[in-house]
Amino acid sequence: MSNKIVETIKNSSGEIMQYVLENGTTVDKAQGVEMAKNGQIDGVIIAHSKKGEEYLRTKPDGTEGNNLSAMAKED
Repeated sequence: MSNKIVETIKNSSGEIMQYVLENGTTVDKAQGVEMAKNGQIDGVIIAHSKKGEEYLRTKPDGTEGNNLSAMAKED
């Protein structure tokens, strides 16, 4: 069963550290990436940072309101 990300939690530096799924579960970045690889999170792609770290991004659709960074709250 797949979930969608409904909220993200950023650290004080503005980096997304956790993803909140529509079923209420909160997962860290690594767990979210693994879940996406296994088809358990819809609407995202796996991207790589300049440091080579994997993270999630929303699939491009021309709408900024559903971007993960727009769903964020500070930790």
